[in-house]
Amino acid sequence: HYSGFYRVILVMSPDPSEALRRQQNNRKVYLMRNAQIRDVATWSPKLKWEKHSNGSYLVWRDDPLETYPRHLSERLFHWAKTTPNRTWMAERGPDGAWQRVSFAQLAQKVLSLGEALLGLGLSTERPVMILSGNSLKHGILALAAQHAGIPSAAISTGYSLSGSYGKLTGIAAQLTPGLVFVDDPAAFAPAIAASIASDVPILSANGQIVGRKNLDWDELLATKPTDRIAQVHSALTPETVAKFLFTSGTTGAPKAVTLTQRMLCSNQQMALDCFAFMKTEPPVFVDWAPWNHTASGNKVFNMTVYNGGTYYIDTGKPTPNGMAETIRNLKEISPTWYFNVPAGFEMLLEAMEADPDLRDNFYRELKMLMYAGAGLAGHVWEQLRATAIASLGHEVLMTTGLGSTETGPFALYCTEPQENPGNVGVPAQGVIMKLVPSYGKLEVRFKGPNITPGYWRDPEATATAFDEDGFYKMGDALRFSVADDPNAGFHFDGRVAENFKLNTGTWVAVGNLRAALNDALSGLTRDVVIAGENRSELAAFLVPFRPAIERLVPGGAALSDAELLRQPLLRAEVAAHLARFCAQATGSSRRIGRVMFLETPLSEQKGELTEKGSVNQRAVLRNYQPLIDVLYSDDPRIILATGKG
Repeated sequence: HYSGFYRVILVMSPDPSEALRRQQNNRKVYLMRNAQIRDVATWSPKLKWEKHSNGSYLVWRDDPLETYPRHLSERLFHWAKTTPNRTWMAERGPDGAWQRVSFAQLAQKVLSLGEALLGLGLSTERPVMILSGNSLKHGILALAAQHAGIPSAAISTGYSLSGSYGKLTGIAAQLTPGLVFVDDPAAFAPAIAASIASDVPILSANGQIVGRKNLDWDELLATKPTDRIAQVHSALTPETVAKFLFTSGTTGAPKAVTLTQRMLCSNQQMALDCFAFMKTEPPVFVDWAPWNHTASGNKVFNMTVYNGGTYYIDTGKPTPNGMAETIRNLKEISPTWYFNVPAGFEMLLEAMEADPDLRDNFYRELKMLMYAGAGLAGHVWEQLRATAIASLGHEVLMTTGLGSTETGPFALYCTEPQENPGNVGVPAQGVIMKLVPSYGKLEVRFKGPNITPGYWRDPEATATAFDEDGFYKMGDALRFSVADDPNAGFHFDGRVAENFKLNTGTWVAVGNLRAALNDALSGLTRDVVIAGENRSELAAFLVPFRPAIERLVPGGAALSDAELLRQPLLRAEVAAHLARFCAQATGSSRRIGRVMFLETPLSEQKGELTEKGSVNQRAVLRNYQPLIDVLYSDDPRIILATGKG
């Protein structure tokens, strides 16, 4: 797909891997295919490591973590003083225009609202529960509560708006909130009635809920700060609980992860070491990901405050219906750092191909792309490269990392330019990574100031989450990108809990296999789900990517999902790809000989899709249990690698 020169490195050294590593470490601007990567300041990590006799590893940074503030508010008030008129955050109003809050305005609102929250008697035992999605008021409230030493907890809107309130009821019982915030009282009234104790007041600026104690946003915001807010704030420590974020609950009830000020501030200093360009250039974000998830609710939201940047709230989503709003925003605002899940990048690429103005505005100021939430397919990686070159004449650095709510989330990151996706990088400053042999893989564990002290009011889950040396057990596996060389980074090697055995006793590494099969299907699928536990062979459900299939099938745009996915041309194309994939398989744990398209869109409400748009393998297998038997039958919907299906 490309013309031009490749870079050739002749290595004459007794240790070629060491020479290549030195070459990589020195190439902040280097030739990849026929274009340079935009020069951007990032970290220069120095690693140390030990290998133990039991096969485990310890990997850490030799360069220490720099000093970080006691409380995130220190950064907020720094920017309010030094850049008072800079926009902190913006969201579109009813007329479509951007409504903005500056750092100076934010500081004033935080003091007033923090004083009001103290007057309501809120505390760690009676925190703020936020049911609404991303908004200016949501962000101001969360920061005001933190400043006053009161934790907040942003809760997935799906728990309130799905009509099923079991998870929300359990969450409320864990938190015992002293205040509930909603942007739209009418939409959340049924959930509140079903799940929240009747004596808990409701805060909103857009109406009231009949029969509840209602507080008015503007009235609380008009509170005059007193010495009390200053005294309370000065007494806060790094161990003060800043907020709670809940796990997804895919393996049980959601757990409340405790996040302290030490976690948030140390993690932001780790991220700033990595994204070094933000030290001199305040970042600009256009971000859609929900704040009840750590990727945006912790990392991106806090990067804005820590580095004096500007956050544009994108109310779009990486779905066919939600992507239009994201495209609208990216045609107006040029981000400097941009995050999306693979499905979102696929949809964005489709839009940029049709609209060069969108493409050029997106790349104009962009320093770095980050993908996460799922493995990025090779064809998407190549398209992102080509699109950047078409717009700028050179590539933009594409990066990813690995972390979780319990790690802050910033723990591992890769900024070295890569030829292919998947390298999640090396540990951040201050983080010690342990790799422990487990079922033929290396399970990753972490220790550092960014690690949670545990799960709120759940000592049993907390004890289970840490090993005997105090390392948090993340549940993911990693593999060395270059054998026994941490400097070259690590590749994600699947969720330990997702892996299963065939009836032969052979382990199946689900994470890697999903990424490989999805890549082999050349853009016809958004993702795949692997089945085959306790069976003799593997099979897979295919999640279709309709735009690519419509291009393949003449007249495909006019067909229903079921009609389109049963077209002989599509089936033949998938069978051919599948046959090539099987021909390269190295054994039964890598060979997938039968697949079937899922004709019903996956559901976020049923847990099949996360709020970030990634596919939940275990939830799909659970919900589609009857179809697993169909996968192993002669049903006409089955496509076989032989091409006979």
